[in-house]
Amino acid sequence: MLPREKLAMCGDTLLRISASVVLFAMMTLTFLDVVLRYLLNRPIRGGFEIAEMMLVVLIFAGLPLVSRADQHIIMDFIDRALPLRALEWLGRAVHMICAAVMFFLTWQIWLKAGKVAAYGDTSEVLRFAIAPVVYFMATMIFITGLVHVFKVFYPERGPDQKGSL
Repeated sequence: MLPREKLAMCGDTLLRISASVVLFAMMTLTFLDVVLRYLLNRPIRGGFEIAEMMLVVLIFAGLPLVSRADQHIIMDFIDRALPLRALEWLGRAVHMICAAVMFFLTWQIWLKAGKVAAYGDTSEVLRFAIAPVVYFMATMIFITGLVHVFKVFYPERGPDQKGSL
């Protein structure tokens, strides 16, 4: 196994475990909030805010995983009309465009995170700082951009493309 593949697998594992822990915590929080709300009339204070932030973490931690596994929604109606070599170059072009968009979004969200940090924005109920969450979003989008750059230079071959390159 090549070092880059080991690094990618470690990153995948770390993001998968993190996403699993966050999802389990969200389920536990929601369960406890509902039980406490309806049985004891004592909902968890700020439960909605906590779940909201965990959902952001879950979505953005999953973004690099989805990009690495090429599990985005795709339209493959043009694939049948193009030869394998053209499909390979089309795939590379799409990954280049995705990387450019991700890096642009990273820049914009990083700027927004700086403004949020400068204003000292906090959540409504629990008053925890929002800036770290926004910086996390920017970081995960940046990592997703790197995944797409990697795929430009090291495209994965499908079962019907084993002989190409």
